[in-house]
Amino acid sequence: GAFQQKGHSARILSPEEAERLAKDRVLVSEFKQLKLEKEAQKNWDLFYKRNSTNFFKDRHWTTREFQELKACREFADQKLTILEAGCGVGNCLFPLLEEDLNIFAYACDFSPRAVEYVKKNALYSTERCKAFQCDLTKDDLLENIPADSVDVVTLIFVLSAVHPDKMHLVLKNIYKVLKPGKCVLFRDYGLYDHAMLRFKSGSKLGENFYVRQDGTRSYFFTEEFLSQLFNAEGYEQVVNEYVQRETVNRKEDLRVPRVFLQSKFRKP
Repeated sequence: GAFQQKGHSARILSPEEAERLAKDRVLVSEFKQLKLEKEAQKNWDLFYKRNSTNFFKDRHWTTREFQELKACREFADQKLTILEAGCGVGNCLFPLLEEDLNIFAYACDFSPRAVEYVKKNALYSTERCKAFQCDLTKDDLLENIPADSVDVVTLIFVLSAVHPDKMHLVLKNIYKVLKPGKCVLFRDYGLYDHAMLRFKSGSKLGENFYVRQDGTRSYFFTEEFLSQLFNAEGYEQVVNEYVQRETVNRKEDLRVPRVFLQSKFRKP
């Protein structure tokens, strides 16, 4: 079982959790941080090598949570052009293409290996999809996508893997290809999510920023930080709220608090 609530209040920590986080002050050395930044692509590539297409579940919840995929149409079977920024191996992309036959999707990822998996998928067709490798912090999206041509951009569990100092570059890049009046749909890890509380001492890179054992990194967003990030790049906020879920594992009698940030920002 699970319950879910949306709102603007961050999750409140238990006294034990608060104490544990307060104690964890030691940051990973600058030398190791620079190495992680330099090897970020290699680490994600190795992640996909180890897990191939089996790690993430197909995300059939996308159209349920993001009604905008339907709402941004002016008439029922209008063709939509979407960009999935950070497509991984297509767990979000292919369910969408199956559910909605009037979508053309651009899909890019940091990991060349992930893009190869997308292209090898039986559902991949160049008539409905264009997948390409891209580092969103430095490769210009205009090399693959015309300016002001995209109806919806999905940014789902992607920005958290980018160094906080470079996140604005991703939003700037996306802005160029999004049509005026259209939106970025965002979902990612929120502050005090269960995953954040599970990091062992010695994993901290900065405020709300951690490194996993495999070298991939994860940032945990506050509503305020995300809002400032998008506003600084010229977007208007439509929705920006925490989604708090408590997943209950009855077998082990475990309650796992999940916190995500789910948001929508418009290009004026």
